[in-house]
Amino acid sequence: MEKPSIEQVQEFCFAVLKGASEIAMDSYGKGRPELKFDFDLVTKVETEIDNFMRDEIGSKYGDTRIFQEGGVEGEYKHGASGLMWVFDALDGVANYQAGIPLWGLSIALVENFWPIFGAYYMPATEDMFWAFADNRAYHNGEPIEIVEAEPTNNESLLFTYSRFHDHFTTIFPGKIRNLGCTGGHICYVAKGRADGAILHNVSYRDLLAPAIILEAAGGSIEYIDGRRFDVNEFLDGRKIKEFLLAARKNEHDQLRGYLLRTDISAY
Repeated sequence: MEKPSIEQVQEFCFAVLKGASEIAMDSYGKGRPELKFDFDLVTKVETEIDNFMRDEIGSKYGDTRIFQEGGVEGEYKHGASGLMWVFDALDGVANYQAGIPLWGLSIALVENFWPIFGAYYMPATEDMFWAFADNRAYHNGEPIEIVEAEPTNNESLLFTYSRFHDHFTTIFPGKIRNLGCTGGHICYVAKGRADGAILHNVSYRDLLAPAIILEAAGGSIEYIDGRRFDVNEFLDGRKIKEFLLAARKNEHDQLRGYLLRTDISAY
């Protein structure tokens, strides 16, 4: 099978995300109210979406690989046989089961370890973000980029993760929020709606599609201490336990200056 064109990749990814979202919307907000988190509902929906996406990829591109949570095995080669699909069936599961609209699904295409395309879709709000690597990023068909903005002030926004205050104290002068949706956090940074997002306990497939979008919009992800971050180091499926910072390129240092680690045992 020949490699798909960029038009075919985009069309296929949009169709898969829209089809998977129909499955998700059938149970959206239907978690049992007596439970803080309806594990059974979330597991059922994730399994259905996972099966759907695998079937769609297999029927269209049967000779390509699909990333497994336990990592990827074997040797990559350039060409159709070197293509790998990476998807996250449900991001923001606590929001999803509770009927809070900040959740999403993602899909990405990789060739020989190099990202090709990433898309992130939030079905409840119909927000579609996407980008081809080394190209422009888009939100609902409109180009997006992180432009140089006014200095950080009390209207600035920083996204964090749950239990952020167990690990950091901060003098960030603006608003600090956790929307409970990693991909959504990164995409909003890519759109320039937030100064940055601190990430923790995420994985390769959580990050790949949003990271492609962020890079295309002029941002990047670094370790919180300033080291370069390469998502491909986690192709083996390990959780990323160290803290990460997504922001506009060259603005990470400013955000790091507002943070003080209080619990080094979290590394």
